[in-house]
Amino acid sequence: MFPRVPDQHKEGKPLVPNGLGVVYVLFTTVYLFLLYFLGIVKPVNGVSVPLTLAVCVLFGGFMGLLDDWMDLKWRYKAFMPLIAALPLVYLAQEYGLRTAIMLPFVGTIEFSSAYFFVIIPLIVMIVTNAVNQLGGYNGLETICPAIILIGLLGASELLSQPYFTLMIGPLVFWLVLAVFNFRGKIFVGNSGSFAIGMTIASFAIITDLKAGLFVSILPYVFNSSLILLTIFFFGEKAIDPFDGKKFLTSKQIRSLVTLVCYKRRLTERQLVTIISLIVAVFTVLAVLVEVF
Repeated sequence: MFPRVPDQHKEGKPLVPNGLGVVYVLFTTVYLFLLYFLGIVKPVNGVSVPLTLAVCVLFGGFMGLLDDWMDLKWRYKAFMPLIAALPLVYLAQEYGLRTAIMLPFVGTIEFSSAYFFVIIPLIVMIVTNAVNQLGGYNGLETICPAIILIGLLGASELLSQPYFTLMIGPLVFWLVLAVFNFRGKIFVGNSGSFAIGMTIASFAIITDLKAGLFVSILPYVFNSSLILLTIFFFGEKAIDPFDGKKFLTSKQIRSLVTLVCYKRRLTERQLVTIISLIVAVFTVLAVLVEVF
């Protein structure tokens, strides 16, 4: 049912089904529609959280499919998520969400109306693209986002926000995909990475966990910054550190991946485990920032 692509970081490059992120998009959409039709999550001022989140996830999956089919240039991918920010802007206004953001070591910054028309679109654009950029290795583009989503969901429950029902279904389904992805049995593709990036950004805005999102996403921002600086100063992309046999090792620092395996010999699973632990540390800090 799904096209097979070679696993570039395995000896012999076995063919693996790609694009399983579409299944996440379909499952999440149906799940959120059911929450709406069954009245489990009530609308406020005529605006439904499940339907808003479903629209965002659908657009993320659509973006990923376009990228898989047409190999979109980054100048298009960078700004396309802005379209998905529109329903979130409307929801934030109708729900009266806070327009201030508390940043660690900086303090609280009040954005007023600029929060709706500038900050929310920026959050959606940056998070969606940053999540998509940190991928390419089995488990990396599924485990790390799952860690952040678990942290945000946990923080929302600790703050007595009733969003467990909203995300538990999609999260459990994503974790199932993560297990198969880590074992090298499937790839979620761009449809999966864009959809889960959109899920994280949308959920953080809906639950008003902006500070937690900022802290937990820092490894992603660091990775994207390194990649962009490499392109800007050196005019080249980050080099794949795979040696063609078993190990990943790099002589240059061009991304978070190449930083972790800089002058080291790591297997793919070791690399994914280390980066996942880095994300987990920042996610724990994010929860502490939100709760305390």
